[in-house]
Parts: sequence; C-alpha cells; structure tokens
Amino acid sequence: MPIPKEKEPYSYKDYCGWPDEERWEIIDGVAYDMTPAPILRHQDIAGNFFVILKNALKEKQCVVGIAPTDIVLSEHDVVQPDVYVVCDKEKLTEKNIQGAPDCVAEILSPSTSRKDRWIKKKLYEKYGVREYLIIDPSGEYIERYLLVDKSKFDQGEAFDTDSVMQLKSLSGLEISVQDVFSKSIGL
Repeated sequence: MPIPKEKEPYSYKDYCGWPDEERWEIIDGVAYDMTPAPILRHQDIAGNFFVILKNALKEKQCVVGIAPTDIVLSEHDVVQPDVYVVCDKEKLTEKNIQGAPDCVAEILSPSTSRKDRWIKKKLYEKYGVREYLIIDPSGEYIERYLLVDKSKFDQGEAFDTDSVMQLKSLSGLEISVQDVFSKSIGL
C-alpha cells in the first residue's frame, strides 16, 4: 500500500484525512502501514488478554481497549496498540486516547516484530507508558518492561506459560500467562 502523501513529518491532522479502510500508525512523523490484518492466532491472543484484563478490572476506574483505537501521544505520534489500559479518565475522548496509557501490549507478528521491539518500545518509553508488554505467539512468552524514574524502561523480564505475571502498573494484578495463550478450537 502506498504512503498516503509524499511528505514528512506526517501529523495527526494528515492521519485523520487518510481513507478509513486503511490502517496506519505515525511514529516520529513517519507513516507505517498496518496491513494486512493480523492472523487469527494474533487476534485470539489479543482477545484473550483483553477479556482477562476487562474481567479483572471491572471494579476499577480503568478502561481496557483493543485495536484499532487511536492513541495520540503527540502531533506526530499516533499508534494503535493491540491491547491497552488507561486509568486516567482525562485522557479519554470520544474519538481517541490523548496521552500515554498505563499499560500497553503488542503481539508480535513477522511484519511488526522489529517495530514493536525497537521503535514502539522507544516511543512508549519516551511518552511514559508505565508498563510495556511484548507478547510472542510463537514462543508463547511475554516480555515485560517497567518504566523506572519516569524516563527509562528497565532491562525487562520474561514470563513463560508456567508463570503468573503481576502487572505492576495495575496494582499488582496477577494474570496466568497460560490463559493469555489459551487456544480457541481450530487455532
């Protein structure tokens, strides 16, 4: 799919004018094509994680969301994380989220792995996402990065399917990693 225009840096205003049937992200003013759509296994894991968080946080003031939702970090940084949690209601608008979520999860796929591991990790760190999760469907593990001193992610920690992971940004909420990777029939 072609870049929407021949200019950089792209802004949120540019992004809002692009066709609705196309999915894009902007990071540091650079447009990233989000097509083709993720495979079914990716969506199954995203759905599992979303449901786990939604059920666990139903009594809390936090909003759990799933892609595609625009997270506007700046005029030149607009992303659509696979799953996110926002506990600050001031960041919620009718159209999007304005500012960094508390927790973001990206599910790796061959076409997005490099972007998720390096580009988005640096972006989320820069804008103060408190907890960044990278979910690896093929290896069935989750990498967790916690923001320390409000400026840098720690070295990270990995959790396999035998683990229970505490989400530090969400008051130590415990989730079974096995439940995240639970497969639907036929996947």
